[in-house]
Amino acid sequence: MSSSSHAALLALPAADAAAVAGDVNPATAPYGSWRSPITADVVAGAEKHLKGIALAGDGRLLWIETRPEEKGRMVIVKEESKPVDVIPQEFAARTLVHEYGGGAFAVNNDVVVFSNYKDQRLYKQTVGIGGPPVPLTPDYSAPNVSYADGVFDPHFSRYITVMEDHRTDSLNPTTTIAAINLGDEEVHEPKVLISGSDFYAFPRIDQNKKRMAWMEWSHPNMPWDKSELWVGYFSESGDLERRICVAGASQILVESPTEPKWSPEGELFFVTDRRSGFWNIYKWVEQTNEVVPIYALDAEFTRPLWVFGISSYDFLGKSNHMVFTYRQQGRSYLGVLECDSGSISLLDIPFSNLSNVVAADGYFYIEGASASVPFSLAKVTLDVNKTKVVDFSIIWSSAPGVEQYKSFLSTPEFFEFPTTIRGQKAYAYFYPPSNPNFQGLPDEKPPLLVKVHGGPTSETCAILDLNVQYWTSRGWAYVDVNYGGSTGYGREYRERLFEKWGIVDVDDCCRCAIFLVDNGKVDGQRLCITGRSAGGYTTLASLAFRNTFNAGASVYGVADFSLLKEETHKFEKHDLDHFVGDEKACYERSPINFTDQFTCPVILFQGLEDKVVPPDQARKIYKALKEKGLPVALVEYEGEQHGIRKAENIKFTLEQQMVFFARLVGKFKVADNITPIKIENFD
Repeated sequence: MSSSSHAALLALPAADAAAVAGDVNPATAPYGSWRSPITADVVAGAEKHLKGIALAGDGRLLWIETRPEEKGRMVIVKEESKPVDVIPQEFAARTLVHEYGGGAFAVNNDVVVFSNYKDQRLYKQTVGIGGPPVPLTPDYSAPNVSYADGVFDPHFSRYITVMEDHRTDSLNPTTTIAAINLGDEEVHEPKVLISGSDFYAFPRIDQNKKRMAWMEWSHPNMPWDKSELWVGYFSESGDLERRICVAGASQILVESPTEPKWSPEGELFFVTDRRSGFWNIYKWVEQTNEVVPIYALDAEFTRPLWVFGISSYDFLGKSNHMVFTYRQQGRSYLGVLECDSGSISLLDIPFSNLSNVVAADGYFYIEGASASVPFSLAKVTLDVNKTKVVDFSIIWSSAPGVEQYKSFLSTPEFFEFPTTIRGQKAYAYFYPPSNPNFQGLPDEKPPLLVKVHGGPTSETCAILDLNVQYWTSRGWAYVDVNYGGSTGYGREYRERLFEKWGIVDVDDCCRCAIFLVDNGKVDGQRLCITGRSAGGYTTLASLAFRNTFNAGASVYGVADFSLLKEETHKFEKHDLDHFVGDEKACYERSPINFTDQFTCPVILFQGLEDKVVPPDQARKIYKALKEKGLPVALVEYEGEQHGIRKAENIKFTLEQQMVFFARLVGKFKVADNITPIKIENFD
């Protein structure tokens, strides 16, 4: 992390010093009008994410971090006494495979291969040695060829990677697994090793024998619906001469194997949901071509493959011990498996939500957070038996200095609520208003903001997120919903959304808000909803098909399923086949076709370079609502794709949502000095 961004986060107006200290007697003021030191600038400064981690040859960690203050640039950084950038300022480590990317770099000893965002070429950079990165792949004219999820091949001097080629068809690129020559300084055309399926991921090579595992899937499936795990054997020339399908070939047993990894002894482990419907760890027995469970539990040992490079478990050096993570009932757990005996030791660390892990002999690095710790990266050292933690240290944080806001932080409450289906429950995290300097009016309940996560196959977690605290510290109640269709609760819960997107998710979000009203937590006349991408769709659908909410904010959300089918990228081209169904269902679930049913204000935010949800979606709904006479506003961002990455745009989006809801629903004035944008049919 750069020292300048750290300083920006810590800097506060002098007038807020006493407020941060919390030494002022609480004043009575309307909910939503409270002054808070957690400003939109602070939130934007903390809007940093990790986009991949890997170990260098010296056992130190490399990671990719996003930098909003550098217009969202993704930078490879190496752990030192003071972290250092690995790539020059004019480079950014980001791949556009599947549009969502991930798996943009790999390291072997001190050599890093990464995908450069601007031209999508692969480059080689030696850590600690100056000079520009060396290109490894040809410079194709647009449309480009992109690469992701690559690994070094220990048996041949090459780099094996997923390759997405847009040259023959930009809307329907060809995806393969290809080899990139590392033997000399010349740039060579990639050599395709595997082709034929629509998608590939996780090419992973056995260090002991000339074998490679990979996963593949084809339309209309997504990787978490149905996929296959394969093993291939290299010939002396490096081609694959024999292939075996390890899991996923059965037409009767539907499963989604993922995350293959070879142990130090050359055994293949992977994660699949073949028996219980939960992603558990399995092992392939080569001699009998059998798949055997390693640790069976009604819990999720991985998450959906929206981005490349997921690493939910890893091997602790050559000790035949595996460190793993899993999620169960809204919480993450961490453990060590002794692969020979099968014995399990659960570990206790200050993270309750975990994601990626990479391990060495006796220690590992892990991404995580909790309700009191922002998203961070920690080094965990184990005892000699690898069963207990002897040291835990955070080496990177998305929000350093967050401790100064401790007294303002709202603690999430995990709860279940009944759905519209008898006997079914859904899950959410409720954040009550929290500010030591203010209390609400005695006869008033707080307004509520319902947050809908994206995906829709995703999961929200209880972590310290300053985006949330921005609202709660100003007197808003906030609820984050894991509606039916979310991950983290098994395949059956995930498939509640099959052919019911726009029904189950909408019902669950509305029921959640009503549940909080009925329990006296929030004001039933001031209910707002917001979401991004798929969450933006649920926001618009809730406003079109229900009368629960008083206003909504859609951030690059879907308005028209038929248009989405025509324009979206290859990865999600057939996603609607599962979630919605035929053309009739697409029409009936598209908010754009029912603008006459909208009854409340809407604000929309949209990146103009978005290829997942193209800008026409926001423009069409904006035009229709404007013509209907409803209060509506549209914010379009130059240079933003599917996601808001620039600090100034992160800030603007947050502030404009806040003031929009305050003006049209809140019945209060915000304490912040925000100039509102023009609202059609209102200003």
